[in-house]
Amino acid sequence: MKRYRHYKKDKAIILSCFGSIIEQKKYEKLQKNIQKSFSDCEVFLAFGSRMVLKELNKDETIYKNLVQTLADVDMLGFRNIIVTSVNLFPTDEHEVLKDIVDGFNNFSLSNIRYTNAILTKTKDTTLFLKELDKTISKKDRANLYIIHGTPKLDTSGIDSISYTASFLETIGDSNYTCSLEGAYPFYAVKEALINKMKKDGIKKVQVVPMLLVSGNHYIKDMVEISDELSQHFSSKIVDTITKDKKFNLLSTDLIQNIIKNNIQEEITKLG
Repeated sequence: MKRYRHYKKDKAIILSCFGSIIEQKKYEKLQKNIQKSFSDCEVFLAFGSRMVLKELNKDETIYKNLVQTLADVDMLGFRNIIVTSVNLFPTDEHEVLKDIVDGFNNFSLSNIRYTNAILTKTKDTTLFLKELDKTISKKDRANLYIIHGTPKLDTSGIDSISYTASFLETIGDSNYTCSLEGAYPFYAVKEALINKMKKDGIKKVQVVPMLLVSGNHYIKDMVEISDELSQHFSSKIVDTITKDKKFNLLSTDLIQNIIKNNIQEEITKLG
């Protein structure tokens, strides 16, 4: 095909993220780490949140969504494009990503593939959760893991969230879970949670945000939840396990290794 002669570059990787007004640098650091691991590819960032994009683009740097970035990378002439799902669970944002890639594959001459979301495979998810729990747990303190959640119970990928919550509660007698705005939201279950913790003899609790970055949800929601719990227990947000000042999952080697393995899997499928 005559048009294909313009596709002269080999591989590009697009990191498709939700985005964060406060923690944007964490995604940029991820980009650098992925570029270092895949030096034969060019790595791009794309963001899904329009609110985040509007705020970020008030400055001189221009950030783009996945549709815009795919169009740019196609125009640059990459034959193979790996769209990396930088989403913790394979729910709403991941489904949008899949639809966009499927749409582009209908007309682009590039070979475009997408990766799994981070907690998609049972083994990866199990090993990650077990290691996370082992790393942050303290003998005298309970863990309240707070998952963002999804507002619809028929959302694709919700089993990943359910498994995460069930597994964490199964592996630790002092592990509890709830969500911000999904199933079992804190505002609706807090009395039952507090009563169960008291019944279990809990005196100290650490709030564990199951969030990729420590953005607005961390600053607002996690602090509010910890403050509410402090009326009944000695409560705090879990200490950071990375060099960052605030606890987050994206900066951990555990999560970054899953992302890298997902990319490598799609590159291998290219042949």
